[in-house]
Amino acid sequence: MSEIDDIIESGMVFRGSSKPKTDDGKVKTKAKKKKYITGAHGSGSAKQKAKYRQQRANRHK
Repeated sequence: MSEIDDIIESGMVFRGSSKPKTDDGKVKTKAKKKKYITGAHGSGSAKQKAKYRQQRANRHK
């Protein structure tokens, strides 16, 4: 029997990846990075959003 006949009869079996996926705790989205939240990296929109966050935090004090 050829390899193709074996595949047709028994199907294909795919191996999993060699390395298990680990959650290393790193933040992957730009909006959640500390520098972006505080406006420290210099972007105008980040500074504006940081200002709004600060105003919201101080709203009911």
